[in-house]
Amino acid sequence: MSENNNSISNPDNLNVFKHFFDLSPDLLCIAGFDGYFKKINPSVSKLLGYTEEELFSKPISEFIYSDDKNITATLRSELTKNSVLQNFENRYVTKSGEIIWLAWTSMPVYKEQLIYAIAKNITHKKILEEERNIIVTNLSRINNDLKKISYTSSHDLRAPVNNMISIFSLIDTSKISDPETLELLKMLELTSENLKEALNDHLDVLIQEDHLNTELEDLNFDNSLNSVLLSINSLIQNSNASITTDFSKLEKVKFNKTYMESLFLNLITNSIKYAKPGTFPKISISSRIQDGINQLVVSDNGLGFDMDIVKDKIFGLHQKFHNHVDSRGIGLYLVHNHVTSIGGKITVESKVNQGTTFVISFKAK
Repeated sequence: MSENNNSISNPDNLNVFKHFFDLSPDLLCIAGFDGYFKKINPSVSKLLGYTEEELFSKPISEFIYSDDKNITATLRSELTKNSVLQNFENRYVTKSGEIIWLAWTSMPVYKEQLIYAIAKNITHKKILEEERNIIVTNLSRINNDLKKISYTSSHDLRAPVNNMISIFSLIDTSKISDPETLELLKMLELTSENLKEALNDHLDVLIQEDHLNTELEDLNFDNSLNSVLLSINSLIQNSNASITTDFSKLEKVKFNKTYMESLFLNLITNSIKYAKPGTFPKISISSRIQDGINQLVVSDNGLGFDMDIVKDKIFGLHQKFHNHVDSRGIGLYLVHNHVTSIGGKITVESKVNQGTTFVISFKAK
């Protein structure tokens, strides 16, 4: 044991340790509690571009990137209290102005008022991470854009397809004598029905995936509603539905444009679809400010629901409460998710054969 101690203290062996210190590719530093370098190996000067004299003449903080000065000072303060610091990353600025990343392992020696530290240059790793993050961000954006295009296209196509199907019901085929024309009309109607089913199936898949990144904007209720009414004009006329509106108390709201149109589309078509037999649909749409909350109210005189039975299931996916040939249990699910995904709330009041009222409360500003 004594032999080992003697060999370490041997001056010739101390030169070996000096070579180890000088030749290390890592940055080896000894710093004082006063915040100045006391000893460094050549790798420090080589990487930072300063001479030893320049590095010794200024506080270490002078070489640290401005955004990292505060966190570095805080952790250095902890070091002087006998804490060991491992895997701490910060940025330094070279003499030429280049920003480099260093990963530090530091240990204080309180009696000597010194900090012994080793740093690795991880700049290349950080560049690769940044490039990877940029790629991931761009891919996520592209994916969201593609999802939005797919969702919007399916949503926008449903209304005109339903409109076209309604037109076929208005055609009096008894007045058409040409067999080829009749066959053509039959093929067009069948094709329209198949297209409708394909769109519905596509929407089934989309609504089970994550919601789109929604862009909010100031929307005018009248403009959004008119766009929807135009797309289902034939359906409204064919059903003899009457729609009254009153947006005098609140003309605009901050919401997503696609979601707003989908909201109007689903609530209106549901009111028409589930009208009481022998009664024309009457739909009332209005806006208001209730207890400081912006609200949209949509009411109808339709079949209504037994709320004791449907309870919370009313907004569930594929939940059906009426035997209608075109019922898919998607509309109210979409409406609920459009509203709640942006921090809003939707409530429903209904009685069997007395109609339904939906109150949509938008997220407070």
